[in-house]
Amino acid sequence: MSANTPAAVIVLAAGGGTRMKSRKLPKVLHPVCGRTLVGHAVAAAQELTPRQLVVVVGHQRELVEAHLAEVYPGVSTAVQLEQKGTGHAVRTALAELASRGERPEGTVVITTGDAPLLTGATLAALVAAHAGQGNAATVLTAEVPDSTGYGRILRDASDAVAAIVEEKDATEAQRAVREINSGVFAFDAELLGEALAKVTTDNSQGEEYLTDTLEILRTAGHRVGAVVAADHRDVLGINDRVQLAEARRILNARLVERAMREGVTVVDPATTWFDVQVTYEPDAVVLPGTQLHGATHLGEGCEVGPNSTLTDTTVGAGASVSNTTSIGAEIGELAQVGPYAYLRPGAKLARKAKAGTYVEIKNSELGEGAKVPHLSYIGDATIGAHSNIGAASVTVNYDGVNKHRTTIGAHCRTGSDNMFIAPVTVGDGAYTAAGSVITNDVPPGALGVSRAQQRNIAGWVARKRPGTDSARAAAEAAGEQQS
Repeated sequence: MSANTPAAVIVLAAGGGTRMKSRKLPKVLHPVCGRTLVGHAVAAAQELTPRQLVVVVGHQRELVEAHLAEVYPGVSTAVQLEQKGTGHAVRTALAELASRGERPEGTVVITTGDAPLLTGATLAALVAAHAGQGNAATVLTAEVPDSTGYGRILRDASDAVAAIVEEKDATEAQRAVREINSGVFAFDAELLGEALAKVTTDNSQGEEYLTDTLEILRTAGHRVGAVVAADHRDVLGINDRVQLAEARRILNARLVERAMREGVTVVDPATTWFDVQVTYEPDAVVLPGTQLHGATHLGEGCEVGPNSTLTDTTVGAGASVSNTTSIGAEIGELAQVGPYAYLRPGAKLARKAKAGTYVEIKNSELGEGAKVPHLSYIGDATIGAHSNIGAASVTVNYDGVNKHRTTIGAHCRTGSDNMFIAPVTVGDGAYTAAGSVITNDVPPGALGVSRAQQRNIAGWVARKRPGTDSARAAAEAAGEQQS
């Protein structure tokens, strides 16, 4: 194993996060740009390819464990039944690994489950510095514009860490120090275990502090080093929803900048939101007010927006998607969607297909060049290539118990205000008349008509609505016709 590959990464995620004031979620499950806080911590840790990765859980651990099992099934957990401090949490994780015969040998990285801006690159720099300096422990630090409230890093003449001083204990000179402790460390595994055994609870909180191990190691003659994060924002932790929103803003700015540097035109970065899983190809254009969530992919030269929200949606090359909400849809090359369209899961538009204004499509396929231009609902349907669906059409797919499917063939022309009562099939090249309720299959090349014959009842308004504006208008019209 390389010196720059840690034996283990331990993610501390057992705390309650009371300042989040949430009745439903533990702090580490709050989302930021498509991942939970703990998900960001795990993703960054996985970039180090550690031999073991363990997350310490405690508060509402059932929810955290279920989330990890679903999203990161290879990650193990250690349960801290009582939150007795960071040192106790690390001891719990090491004990869990030892119980499975996986006692780490080499470098152990300890990080937190509430720092979503921490990157794998920053952790890798920490591990490299730890190995290169031959430290017993290495602290990830940051030089911040305002260090108020943070533990200050004090260095000795050799540039090693002499102490971490909390603000309440710091002198005026020490409070002026801008280098702070991030709560992220790299340790020699064997020395960490020895130091943890000597940590006491002799403090105001009655807890085992991980930072106490640094003084224990120094006293024993070992070197404690530090590496400064390239971007001080990497170490920002989340304690409340204000900080959560700030982290989301910073991470989104990073994601949008990355997309632009890889060839995506983002017209207004301030109103554009990306999740971490979003992918894209060069020359895609994202217009203002657009949100891209989940595993959304933008094909080369497509245009999305303005004011579109796409989740787990694939947009083909050259497609146009305007003022649209799309969830779990596939939009083909050169297809057109919107404005004001709603694509639901299972919607699949082939090349040059169109879902136009105020169109909703669910679990349906539109063939190449097929069009649903406006004011229609297409659910559980297959529409063949180059067919055109008239305005105000509905595939009536649900009988109150089961869903049924409508099939409309290729090169069909269906009239406006059609109801297709599924299950029903309209054959290739067939037409349906406007205002029809299609309950039976229409053969290829046939015209399907289903509507009552119109009749006019003369004088009805004068008899039934006397004195109204309609009656007066009708009388005037009749007089004009007689003259």
